[in-house]
Amino acid sequence: MQLDSASKKLLSYVLVVGLLSGFVGGMFGRSFVAKSEAQPLKNITEDKKYIEESDYTSAIQKVSPAVVSIIESKSLQTYYQQPMMFFQGDPFFNQFFNQQMPQRQVPQKQGTTKKQKVGGGSGFIVTSDGLVVTNRHVVQDPDADYTVVLSDGREYKAQVLSKDTLNDLAVIKILPKDDSNSAKINSLPVVEFGDSDGLKVGQRVLAIGNALGEYQNTVTAGIISAKGRQITANDGSGVPETLTGLLQTDAAINPGNSGGPLVNMQGQVIGVNVAIAASATGIGFAIPFNDVHPVITSVQKTGKIVRPYAGVRYQILTEERAKELELAGVTYGALLTGNDETGEFAVVPGGPGDKAGLKKGDVILEIDGKKLDQNYQLQQAIRNKKPGDSVPMKVWISGKTVEKTLTLGEAPSSK
Repeated sequence: MQLDSASKKLLSYVLVVGLLSGFVGGMFGRSFVAKSEAQPLKNITEDKKYIEESDYTSAIQKVSPAVVSIIESKSLQTYYQQPMMFFQGDPFFNQFFNQQMPQRQVPQKQGTTKKQKVGGGSGFIVTSDGLVVTNRHVVQDPDADYTVVLSDGREYKAQVLSKDTLNDLAVIKILPKDDSNSAKINSLPVVEFGDSDGLKVGQRVLAIGNALGEYQNTVTAGIISAKGRQITANDGSGVPETLTGLLQTDAAINPGNSGGPLVNMQGQVIGVNVAIAASATGIGFAIPFNDVHPVITSVQKTGKIVRPYAGVRYQILTEERAKELELAGVTYGALLTGNDETGEFAVVPGGPGDKAGLKKGDVILEIDGKKLDQNYQLQQAIRNKKPGDSVPMKVWISGKTVEKTLTLGEAPSSK
């Protein structure tokens, strides 16, 4: 069909208008879609932030009432000295007075004593009648007196019930002020226990404690940085102590936080803050709570910490570590290691491991049929056992795997 020139002009006009309408409509459509998508995204982000903040505040509110400060005090000699002046002995200062300043007086004992604060730490209440878990090094001094300060400011004297010789743990008891106040000791706030075995690297955690022995119930946040760490730390009296199976966290832990709880986002205690890397920031360590729970149960039943005891010192092997040590044919397990000259025996003479025939350089591969590695260490394998229990082992000895039986002993107790 032939179109005249007028029809051709009309058709061209219609096509141009259609194209323009489509372009404009598309722009408006994209603008509308963008707005409709942006608004929900903003709401989602704000809602997520609100939920995270609520998690933190809820967890803190749940656990904080049961976190305590522990004050160590001792009767110490009081001193006196002559008043001092600045710039003593400075020739520039003396020329204006044309005389020599008196010599500094050496402090002399006055013969009296005064109760003074000498240390501080943290802890948390685990039973409503006043059992408190803390670090052993917080209550190390048998000649000191200890006071527990609750989050609401109430103060009570405390008695050290038992100290763990295998881990940096202790259990103390809050004492009633008098008979009329004893009812309050039966209604103290307590923490809720969590499962430390189920923790994953990257999981959010909170550390709570008496930071620097001065700032009560300080809260810091971070994540689980690693599991199954082994460190050598000072036990508070200058003696190095090897701690195994620890949680590593970047939640700030400071002097004074020791003994305070490491908490998950449900407000449950999943660790006990124990140490920091002095040469770095953001590297702190906590004892997993599943290693602590048997201690609490033991004190409740017997009044002291009763621990099953293997009588060995070890480090967990990895493929890299085994290669470094040139151990052919073994890539996992607990390598028995120590220093006999300093008394840090790989196998304690006369102990359960010694009686089972274990020696320095052996590698315990399995306990009860379960492999020992960074996620399942010897301490975990025996923590729910009792002294006297016998456990089957597979042990790598000079390139050969043999089966042995270990009869657990009772760890030496410490008051």
